[in-house]
Amino acid sequence: MEMFPAAAIISLLLYLLYKFLYRKSDQNCYLLGYQCYKAPDELKASAGTSAKIALRNKNLGLEEYRFLVRTMIRSGIGEETYIPRNFLEGREASPTLQDSLDEMTDATFSNLDALFATSAVRPCQIDILVTTGSLFAPVPSLSSRIVHRYKMREGIKCFSLTGMGCSSSVIAVDLVRHTFRTRPNSFAVVVAVELTAPNWYTGQDRSMMLSNVLFRAGGSSLLLTNHPSWKDRAIMKLEAVVRNHVSTDEAYECAIHVEDEQGYPGARLTKSLPTVAMRALEGNLRVLLPKVLPLWEILRFVVASYRWRIVKGGGGDSKPPPPVMNMRTGIQHFCLHTGGRAVIDGFEKSFGLREYDMEPSRMTLHRFGNTSCSSLWYVLGYMEAKKRLKRGDSVMMVGLGAGFLCNTCVWTVMRDLEDGNVWADCVDRYPPPTAGNRTGEILGWIFDDCMSFINFKDYDRAVLFSR
Repeated sequence: MEMFPAAAIISLLLYLLYKFLYRKSDQNCYLLGYQCYKAPDELKASAGTSAKIALRNKNLGLEEYRFLVRTMIRSGIGEETYIPRNFLEGREASPTLQDSLDEMTDATFSNLDALFATSAVRPCQIDILVTTGSLFAPVPSLSSRIVHRYKMREGIKCFSLTGMGCSSSVIAVDLVRHTFRTRPNSFAVVVAVELTAPNWYTGQDRSMMLSNVLFRAGGSSLLLTNHPSWKDRAIMKLEAVVRNHVSTDEAYECAIHVEDEQGYPGARLTKSLPTVAMRALEGNLRVLLPKVLPLWEILRFVVASYRWRIVKGGGGDSKPPPPVMNMRTGIQHFCLHTGGRAVIDGFEKSFGLREYDMEPSRMTLHRFGNTSCSSLWYVLGYMEAKKRLKRGDSVMMVGLGAGFLCNTCVWTVMRDLEDGNVWADCVDRYPPPTAGNRTGEILGWIFDDCMSFINFKDYDRAVLFSR
C-alpha cells in the first residue's frame, strides 16, 4: 500500500510522455458537420395523442394502465416529440414493412440531403459509409440504399452495425477512426437511425411497456474526414474513444429484445438498468479520464484515494465517501445519453455534475425523447444552439446500449459554434419553467376509486376517448 502512490505516479508520467511523443497525423479524425432529423409537426405526440394510443391497447387491465400513466407523467418527456405515421393512424399494433421503410427513408435521406447541401463534399467523394440501427435490418441494407440513392462510387467501403443499441453511433465513429488509419485523405459518413414504427409493444409486461413511453422517432448523420487540408473547415476533432462491454448476466438481461409470456415481442428494460449503466460507465472512465484530464487532477485523485484507504482501514464509526475525479477540470461539456430520467439522474448523482451540465440531456429528452443511437447528436445540437461550444472546449459523449455497452469519446471544439440546427425554432423556449407534460391532467381520472369497478379489457374505448 505504501508504494501505491509512487507506482501510480510513475505509470501516469510514462503514459503521458508516450501520449505526447507518439502522435501520428493519420490518426486524426475531424467532424465536418452533422444533421439531426426533425419530423413534420403533424407527427408530434401531444399528451392527448399519447393517451389515445396508450388506451387502444386492449390487452391492458386497470393496474397496467395506471402504471403506464404514472410512467408517462414521470418520464421527463414533453409534448413535442415525434412518432411514426402508423401510430397516428391507429396501426401501431400491426405495422407493415412499408411503414418501416417510410420512416427509415424520411429520417435518413432528409438528413443526408441537408448534410451534403451545407458542406463542400459531394456524395461521390465519400470513401467510407457506416450505418447503424438495431431493430430493423432491411434487404438491401440501409447502406446499399444510400449508395444507390446518391450514386456513390463503387469502391466505397460500407459497414452496417445492428444490435448494438443506443450507444452505436460512438461505435460507428470509432470504426471510422480505425478505418482512417489505413485510408489517408478520406471522407466518411455515419448514419444513425432507430425505427419505432415496427416496435410498438402490445403486451402487459411492465418492464416492456417502458419502451413505448421512452422511444421516439429520430435520426442523425455525420460527415468526418482525416484529410489534413480540411482541418480548418472542421467543427470538432476526435481526441479519444473508449469502449466497455459488461457481460454479467444482470447486465446482459437489463436491456434486451424478447417475447413476453404471451408471445408479444418488445424491448425489456429492467429496474437494474440504471445501476448497470453506472457500473459500466465507472469502468469506462477509469480508462478514459487519465487520457483527457490534466496531470495535477490525476495526482490529486491518487493522493486522495490513498488517504481514503488509510481512513477506511482505520475503523471508526464515520467513514468519508470515496473521492471522485473532478471531470470538469478537463471537460467543459457532457453529451449524456437520454436513456430516461433515471439514467440521467444517475449520471448527475454518481459523478457530481451540475444542473448546467445535465441541462442539454434533460432538455433533449423532453423535446425529442429517447431517439436511441442518434440521441447524443441532439444533445450536442442543444449545446451549439445555446452557443455554449467555444474554440478549445472539450466535449465528452457517453453512450449506453444493450449488451451491456458503454462507449465514450472526447472531442475538441475547433471553432466557436452557434448554429441553431434542429433546435432553431424552439431553443429560446428551453429550459421551460416546468419540464413536465399534461398526461396527468388528461388521464388523471384513471386513478379514481370508481374506476376499480370497470373491466378495462372489455370497456368501450370510445367512451374513454370522450372523457
